[in-house]
Amino acid sequence: MDYKIEGNIIKIKGKRDFNPRHILDCGQIFAYDGNVVYSGKERAEIFETKEGFDIFCSNPEYFENFFDLKTDYGKIKKELSKKVILVDPVRFGYGIRILKNDLFETLISFIISANNNIKRIKMILTRLRENLGEKIGDYHAFPSYEKLLCVKEDFFKEIGCGYRASYLFKVLRQITPEKLESLRELNSRELKQKLVELAGVGPKVADCIMLFGYGRKDVFPVDTWIHKMYNTYYKKEDNRIKIRENLVKEFGSLSGYAQQYLFFYQRSI
Repeated sequence: MDYKIEGNIIKIKGKRDFNPRHILDCGQIFAYDGNVVYSGKERAEIFETKEGFDIFCSNPEYFENFFDLKTDYGKIKKELSKKVILVDPVRFGYGIRILKNDLFETLISFIISANNNIKRIKMILTRLRENLGEKIGDYHAFPSYEKLLCVKEDFFKEIGCGYRASYLFKVLRQITPEKLESLRELNSRELKQKLVELAGVGPKVADCIMLFGYGRKDVFPVDTWIHKMYNTYYKKEDNRIKIRENLVKEFGSLSGYAQQYLFFYQRSI
């Protein structure tokens, strides 16, 4: 991708491999408002220009990594488009990039996301930041582990977490951000085994954490939309574990990328 950093602005030239709507609306992040994005303590606002996009941000180096700007998505899309099933999804979601979000924030966000809708997930995370996050200028950072550890289970219920409140309360006592980071050394099979031991983390949530938090591209989260896609274009199958296994077998190390294009396309058509 052709881009440069000028002060607190990342200037992206071209629009073929970057589109904020594609990136933000494909289920990998919930902390955004329009084209304003929040991650950890950082904030970025994206503006479209004649030449491409300008990202005004608090920390350009952080968002250079966050938006995965050094990865050649043109090459990835070319490879994926060799599969007939991905030709239209790749063309439709041409501007998708898989984000590299804060790992601890990813864990908490995807526990909240379980059996939930995006509007409600965003609302809960906004309340979480506004109640417990550090005030930075005109926005609140994602709460620290220490802040979250100090609140009672009832707090999570009060901000709308429902039955997930007990999972959040428990998981904060099961693992720390440091321990989460230490799991990076595990292979994907071992990592998933560790993650599903955590409160509120089932197979699908674990796959999301692995893809969006750990950057593992050999996983394929299967939700309602992917289930529907599979039954439409492959064969009738209700077992989501089998669906996931079949799709990972087909797409291998590009599974995570394939999942994002297929998810975004299926949800939009």
